[in-house]
Amino acid sequence: MNEITVRIPSERDPRTGEPTLRPGPVGEYVEVVDVDPASGLAYAPVNLDEAAILAEDGLPPSEGNPQFHQQMAYAVAMVTIGNFERALGRVALWSPRRSKDGMIRQFVRRLRIYPHALRGRNSFYSPEKKAILLGYFPVRTKDAHNTPGTIVFSCLSHDIITHEVTHALLDGIHPRFNEATNPDVHAFHEAFADLVALFQHFSYPGVLHDQIVRARGDLSGDTLLAKLAQQFGRATGRGSALRDALGREGSDGIWRRTSPNARALETVVEPHDRGAILVAAIFAAFILVYQARTADLFRIATQGTGILPAGDIHPDLAKRLAEEATKISQHVLQMVIRALDYCPPVDITFGDYLKAVITADLDLNPEDEYGYRVAMIQSFRQWGIHPRKTRSMSVESLTWPDLREARMQSDTGAQGTGAVLLSEVVMKSSLDETTSAVRNLIQEEQPPEDDDEGPDSPEVTPILLTALPAPRSISRSSLRFEPWTLDSDRRKMWNLSQSNAKAMHRWLLYGQGSGQAANFGLVLDKGLAPLTVYTTKHGKPAVEVHAVRRAVRRSPRGALVADLVVEMTQRRKGYFSPKVQERMDLGDVDDADYTTHQPDFVYRAGCTLLIDPVTSTVRRVIRTSGTIADNAELARVREFMTGGFSVSGNAFDSGLSPSRAVAERDIREPFAMLHRYAEG
Repeated sequence: MNEITVRIPSERDPRTGEPTLRPGPVGEYVEVVDVDPASGLAYAPVNLDEAAILAEDGLPPSEGNPQFHQQMAYAVAMVTIGNFERALGRVALWSPRRSKDGMIRQFVRRLRIYPHALRGRNSFYSPEKKAILLGYFPVRTKDAHNTPGTIVFSCLSHDIITHEVTHALLDGIHPRFNEATNPDVHAFHEAFADLVALFQHFSYPGVLHDQIVRARGDLSGDTLLAKLAQQFGRATGRGSALRDALGREGSDGIWRRTSPNARALETVVEPHDRGAILVAAIFAAFILVYQARTADLFRIATQGTGILPAGDIHPDLAKRLAEEATKISQHVLQMVIRALDYCPPVDITFGDYLKAVITADLDLNPEDEYGYRVAMIQSFRQWGIHPRKTRSMSVESLTWPDLREARMQSDTGAQGTGAVLLSEVVMKSSLDETTSAVRNLIQEEQPPEDDDEGPDSPEVTPILLTALPAPRSISRSSLRFEPWTLDSDRRKMWNLSQSNAKAMHRWLLYGQGSGQAANFGLVLDKGLAPLTVYTTKHGKPAVEVHAVRRAVRRSPRGALVADLVVEMTQRRKGYFSPKVQERMDLGDVDDADYTTHQPDFVYRAGCTLLIDPVTSTVRRVIRTSGTIADNAELARVREFMTGGFSVSGNAFDSGLSPSRAVAERDIREPFAMLHRYAEG
């Protein structure tokens, strides 16, 4: 039970076939740096391509061998990266380093992992360092599971390594998810990292088979598969695992399953505890599908009674149950990762994520033969998780709109205000116009209608790298396409993504895209934007194009589905005082006041577009709750920042006091803070 073999692809030069993994290990994605600052030691790096180590399938498990610690960290990280790449259909990229003004983005090839970085009960991902810092600490508890004085190493925990690598991968996809604008944001980061770690348990056949035999096929009970970081949890005096997706152990030592509570979100605000509600909802959906798909196996094994006889279950039954659990867990894991491309770029909520999961799965698998989407909706409903402004918890209502629906919402207001809808002829003409504009961006090279914004614009996305031409030397603006495969050169793909982001930025501000901005939830009309909205040097409301990336996925029927995923945001200066906000919005201040009244926070709004590059149609428009000019949404973020919120039960409520919120808004290491409070 304590030993598993993890198989990961060999890192080799595609041209020569020679190994490229260097001692550390240092590979294409990860660099393990084994320096122990607390002890003043640097451990010799392991060479996983050494003949003797290869012959033994790696170093044997050893709690006292630093080189095994390095091997463990690297192997688990690569398994996690592989799951993301298969789900998203592209190579994984880490978030870029940025200059202080945010203007220059630098490609990050490798995530650094420090197995012995901290002497303490904490481990975290550092967005600033682009590194994972893992801790170790002596046991203080004495019981059946712990001996005082022995050392617990986080780098020997599959769950902790996976959790932190997932933070890094999520940061590479959605860097704005580090900005807490409602209580679901940090909670989502923690929940998502836990979900990936949990469902990776099912990819290890030995562990899965053992637990199915012990549980007699019932995965809704007390099993290791639903627990995270058992050794860490016991060593820190919790008595059991660090977290459990299905239940918890009481003071009497008896495990009990936690019943769904539709009101839990109304009172739970701590990010790990709040995130545990999302984990419980998704894991419970997995259990529902597992029970439905294995019901026939239990009927066969029990002659129709459904009640297993006493004793161990038959080995053949255990094998079949394990096979089903593996298939279902992999499908759910792919669902939760794939949904990342269907999330708004900022201000994520649990309800938004539910819509992302449902829409992403619907687009790839319309039939849903085994009822995954129904199980998700049922479980989310039981835990009280739902999007705002949703009329029903049906698949249709929980799907992000296409361009037509988004246009209708723009014309009628949120969920309809009684305004007259556009005629079918006008609507079709409008959609054709958008498709034509997108087609020109994708297929034709159009000269820009204005000069580049240059490096003095706060929201433009310039590419100031020697590998690309200087901004003013670019005379034409169009998207460039090259196949994104799992064998693509990562730096080349990153450069391509940034170049495409620049082309999209030109198209949106100065090309045909400016006429489509309202459909996307963007405000480009200077007359409609408050004066606190950040602008370009020409006075236009600015837009930041975060990324233009490809997503290639394979449907259940084997067809390849390709999308262009575009994320765009705008920003606005926010003030804790509503009166100051109003004055600054209207420009009712003199020049001296602009210096005195520095913004207290930044309010962001925007959208994610999914574009079919073949037909040039905008398949999905995923907008934030409001535009950058939405005063009600700005006030909602202000309430959260200052702690003056009302409990709603679905985001937009927090346990932060005003002083705590002010102190945290400028913290550059959010995960260090989060994990210290939870694990310290």
